Amino acid sequence: MSVSVQESYRLCCQLARKAGTNFYVSFLAMPKAKREAMCVVYAFMRHSDDIADDATSPSAATEGLRAWREQVAAALNGKETSEPILPALAEVVRRFGIERRYLFELLDGTEMDQTKTRFATFDELYQYCYRVASCVGLVVMPIFGYTDQAALVPAEACGIAFQLTNILRDVKEDAEKGRIYLPAEDMRRFGVEDDDIMKSRYTPQFVELMRFEASRAREYYAKARPLLGMISADSRGTLAVMMDVYGGLLDRIEARQFRVFDGRVRLSGAEKLWIVLKNWRRQ
Repeated sequence: MSVSVQESYRLCCQLARKAGTNFYVSFLAMPKAKREAMCVVYAFMRHSDDIADDATSPSAATEGLRAWREQVAAALNGKETSEPILPALAEVVRRFGIERRYLFELLDGTEMDQTKTRFATFDELYQYCYRVASCVGLVVMPIFGYTDQAALVPAEACGIAFQLTNILRDVKEDAEKGRIYLPAEDMRRFGVEDDDIMKSRYTPQFVELMRFEASRAREYYAKARPLLGMISADSRGTLAVMMDVYGGLLDRIEARQFRVFDGRVRLSGAEKLWIVLKNWRRQ
């Protein structure tokens, strides 16, 4: 039995609010209609990740994501669905003119996590970051509002910057899942072995590797910065919040001398609130 579009919106917003992630915090600086649309995008991302994370095996996750992909495609083509978030997703895609391919490329990235646990080169890692993060930015760009197609270039860079920050923050957690996202070519360059990551060895070589990757992330933040002036004024606060939150995480990782094995690096609720407040009226 399908739910109404209105109920679907309500459920998506409830899900995003309860999650309380960095992504949701940034929505608070947006007008209501745009904030609700962003919640719908978040709900789609969250549900896709849950299908992958809740599966009993990689093959089960792949099958679940395949079925989900078919449901999403059917809903976007106007067919009724029993999945409660899809009526709102279809309405947001239609209303804002979102390119569907970015949603499916995002699912491609989610599927990569089921089979790929190592990345030989940065080019390989870039493709992954593009799918799981840049595609999110490209989905929400029509919600942000823009007129110049050139804005899509810094939007892509922004996603890369955010995902590289996540990778640096989550080295230990990813290793516990058997995954290393740091490119093997970079690890060899700095003399870091897989076993060093898996066993949480905080060595001078590891610090230099992390410093190199942090510098790379900084380059993408710099490439993303022009995007603030290329989107609608009523969305700039939200993007500024995102940049300040993720940039703040990178600052903290560097300030801790890359001691990511000692515990998860995070910003406090008060720090996030201050970031939202200072960007609330950004024009």
